[in-house]
Amino acid sequence: MAQIPAQPGPTRRGALDAYFRISARGSTVGTEVRGGLTTFMAMAYIILLNPIILSGPDVTGHRLDHAQVTTATALAAAVTTIVMGVVGNVPLALAAGLSVSGVISALVAPHTTWPQAMGLCVIYGLLIVLLVVSGLREKIMNGIPLPLKYAITIGIGLFISIVGFYKAGFVHTGGPTPLSLGPFGELEGWPVLLFTLTLLTVFVLLARGVRGAILIGLAAGTVVAMVVHKAAGLTAEDWGGSAPVWPGSPVAAPDFGLFGDVDVFGAFGRQGMGAISATVAVFTLVLAGFFDAMATIIGVGTEAGLADAKGRMPGLSKALFIDGAGGAIGGVAGASGQTVFLESATGVGDGARTGLASTVTGAVFALMLFFSPLAAIVPVQVAAAALVVIGSLMMSQARLIDWSDREVAVPAFLTSVVMPFTYSITAGVAAGVVSYTVVKAGTGKWREPGVLMWVLTFVFVVYFALAPIKSWLGVH
Repeated sequence: MAQIPAQPGPTRRGALDAYFRISARGSTVGTEVRGGLTTFMAMAYIILLNPIILSGPDVTGHRLDHAQVTTATALAAAVTTIVMGVVGNVPLALAAGLSVSGVISALVAPHTTWPQAMGLCVIYGLLIVLLVVSGLREKIMNGIPLPLKYAITIGIGLFISIVGFYKAGFVHTGGPTPLSLGPFGELEGWPVLLFTLTLLTVFVLLARGVRGAILIGLAAGTVVAMVVHKAAGLTAEDWGGSAPVWPGSPVAAPDFGLFGDVDVFGAFGRQGMGAISATVAVFTLVLAGFFDAMATIIGVGTEAGLADAKGRMPGLSKALFIDGAGGAIGGVAGASGQTVFLESATGVGDGARTGLASTVTGAVFALMLFFSPLAAIVPVQVAAAALVVIGSLMMSQARLIDWSDREVAVPAFLTSVVMPFTYSITAGVAAGVVSYTVVKAGTGKWREPGVLMWVLTFVFVVYFALAPIKSWLGVH
């Protein structure tokens, strides 16, 4: 009797496709890998920037070791991003949040030791995890009206565009006007020219329908930047601190000296900030971590087509949990709290739709533990071009808002413009929520927003009034 031939088992590519649901989301393995690389190139600057932000002295005068912070930054980004990809299965990458690192460096560390400051990161991360486990964070995200979700996407698009223009030196602050073209009303220097050329190159490639347009543009811009740097005799200062040159040795041994150097509750004691000041600091970190990530997930998820007709994302709770845990993981690693990065949108713009892209991004961050000098090759001006491109793509959500309905148009407008004008995602979300409930109440429809939106309104009123509240409490 003839034997029935054994059926071949699933191929590795087939298993990968099934696990990440690549085909189901209209993508391919190649597209996901390309999207993951694009996201990393847009985020690589964090490996260089975060150690600079965290370079100040703590209350004892101690400064963190630069090499140790570099290792901690790459390690925390690698772990959280890979977990987001493998478990959350969404194209979202995490790294040290600039808003969190800024608060830790400017407001916390001068009054605590660095281990105590990282302890506050652990606390705020665990608090956000509790909000996720309780289901409250997902309820808040799902409870936000759909027009506001579209407006959040628009606002993030405008926000990352102005971030890109500013990082590239295309716009400047500090002149006779709040913003100006270049430092004196005109563009200045080769790096800005490279930004402009990279930006136009990507736009042309997108218009021609070229696959991987953003990654191709970033790679080409980096190569041209290396040539221009050498030919024009530029310095690292001309590029904002990191020149696009091949490092003498691309290999650097990681230094894990900061890992686990955390004092979780020390900031609340007499040797730290004190109970009231530490509580206010945690509240600030929770607001920044909670709503910045929420808005980013909404914006990037909508752009990736992962949201349903009501703006809700399947599997959202996993992504929210991992993002919250990123705060604690970053604190333990010594890199400050990790949060979802806006630059994730660059990978989405290049076609990424699944967690495989995030896994690739995280894997490259892991490689940077041993090849951190390579991260310095991509100049900020080139990476900034990708942000402007994605900002333009995210503006397409404007067509989904009924601008003739003032009850919707007013909060949508405020959400969209307050984000870039205040350089704060949280402020934009807050302006939208408060104006939405106030306008509804003013038109006699105060019940329509629902209890959750009114609770958020109260929280955001406290957020806007935080300065006088701190003054009243005697907190400095």
